[in-house]
Amino acid sequence: MPVIKAVNGKSPKIESDCYIAENATIVGDVVIGKQCSVWFNAVIRGDVHYIKIGNKVNIQDGAVLHATFKTSPTNVGNNVSIGHNAIVHGCTIQDNVLIGMGSIIMDDCVVESNSIIAAGAVVTKNTRVESGSIYAGVPARKINDISEDLISGEIERIADNYIKYSSWFKD
Repeated sequence: MPVIKAVNGKSPKIESDCYIAENATIVGDVVIGKQCSVWFNAVIRGDVHYIKIGNKVNIQDGAVLHATFKTSPTNVGNNVSIGHNAIVHGCTIQDNVLIGMGSIIMDDCVVESNSIIAAGAVVTKNTRVESGSIYAGVPARKINDISEDLISGEIERIADNYIKYSSWFKD
């Protein structure tokens, strides 16, 4: 069974159609929308501030979502894929975003809709990723505009695939 527990009187609220892997951890002030999946060894720790996750979001294996005490909550929009071992910390991720494997999104960043953060990128504190951009590198910088093909071929495809994958694991 996953670890789902209250912290300081606040319990996670998870829609009933979500898939939560057996060794995922979700604690505290966390809200997870419909058709989401939280994969193996992922941690969503809403102990120091709230974490709000929209609909059709997949949080892949080993990813960590956290916030900063009383100053920076974490907000994730709809149709978002957070790749394996990514760290999303005290920031805002808008709709239709792909966060690449092993990337780090730091406090007070805003990743606007229809964007991709490349694998291994480090998006430093207070960065605003423009809508329709691809950011890569350490520190992350804009490397290109996103095409409609990438929006439908990558962002939407991956989010849709994770709904399918999670169906394989549901009882």
